Amino acid sequence: MKMLSPHDGPDISPVESAGEWHSPTFWVLVVGASALVAVVVGVIACWVARRRASLAHKLGGKRGPDKALVFQPPRRATAVRSPGSATHYLRKSPSPTAAAPPATSPPQPQPPATVVVTSGGTSPHTPTAPEPAPLSKELADANATEKPKPAEPETNNSSLGDLHFKLRHDNEKSALVVSVVSCQGLPGREPAGPDPYVKLQLLPDKQHKVKTRVVRKTRCPVYDEDFTFYGIAPHELASITLHFVVLSFDRYSRDEIIGEVVAPLSALQLQSGEAMALCREIQPRSLKMRSVGRGEVLVSLCWQPAAARLTVVLLKARNLPKMDVTGLADPYVKMYLLYNGQRIAKKKTHVKKRTLNPVFNESFVFEVPAAPNATLDHVSLELLVLDWDRVTKNEVIGRLELGSEGVGSARHHWREVQAAPRRQIADWHKLKE
Repeated sequence: MKMLSPHDGPDISPVESAGEWHSPTFWVLVVGASALVAVVVGVIACWVARRRASLAHKLGGKRGPDKALVFQPPRRATAVRSPGSATHYLRKSPSPTAAAPPATSPPQPQPPATVVVTSGGTSPHTPTAPEPAPLSKELADANATEKPKPAEPETNNSSLGDLHFKLRHDNEKSALVVSVVSCQGLPGREPAGPDPYVKLQLLPDKQHKVKTRVVRKTRCPVYDEDFTFYGIAPHELASITLHFVVLSFDRYSRDEIIGEVVAPLSALQLQSGEAMALCREIQPRSLKMRSVGRGEVLVSLCWQPAAARLTVVLLKARNLPKMDVTGLADPYVKMYLLYNGQRIAKKKTHVKKRTLNPVFNESFVFEVPAAPNATLDHVSLELLVLDWDRVTKNEVIGRLELGSEGVGSARHHWREVQAAPRRQIADWHKLKE
């Protein structure tokens, strides 16, 4: 093998790089690139300036770069006419601090809508019509040009008005058609009148439930809505009862019940294909409680001082009033534990369907405060028996208050429980209004 000497191979010598950065050619290139960039920036700036000037010229010269905004005095509000009407105006949402505007023209009735109900369950119902927004304060002058609302007939305070409806049965389709036409003479608790709508259900099954739209601010609403219930044969008409409930819509709380109409079909002779027009007086819901006792309830109490617990066993009730048109009720019980007059706990039983003598047999335990030296001196128990209803508000059948400040059997029962701790003591109590 041949060994290379240190002098063999290419000669390597250092390169002086510093001289290239200081050469004239390098600085010529730098100056040329800078000039090119300056030219490009100037061209872009000229194009942008011309573009802004062109846009300002198109806008009438009001928004130029060197011109200030011109103050425009507020214009007086003018009525904006609706394209589809010559006498009504488009309306804005009211201001929260604006005063209430005067009454506007009555809303136009909506076209009738047909709702189909099958025999298998509840049908969809007609959606509530959108309520017209009142005029804002800015359009108060335009509102003065509208036609005044016609005065509605005043009704007697003791009368709740009348309900007009039509019935028709189709034997071939096994369908019952109920047309809710209108209400007349509804009571008004506001100057502009209620916001009424009608709910309808078929008794005794309570399966088919429908309702009309809401008509705003009137005592004589017109609905003209048809509801078709399928799966009803001619021989089943005699066992069906129509239950109408007239309510007033309330945006901020529970809707107010105006009254009800009960129309059994057993007394009517419906011919196939022929509509029968009927008018019924609206009755108050409180009629069912007149001259009828509220029934009794059997309650068992047990006081455990060591654990500071009060055990309440709600056994059953009897002789409850008839809350439904079918002569039955759907009762359940709510219980409240009161300490120094304030409710601190609540319980409730299950609903017992279609009975006037329900058997609950349910036990509840309440923790009494101020343990371990708790007593029943400042404690009381409040019971409310209610009738469950899917369509309207659950109504109170009767009340019962057990405590040291009670009267009659309620006070005697409470003292017995205090005197005999750890013992279950049961007693019957009459429900009160």
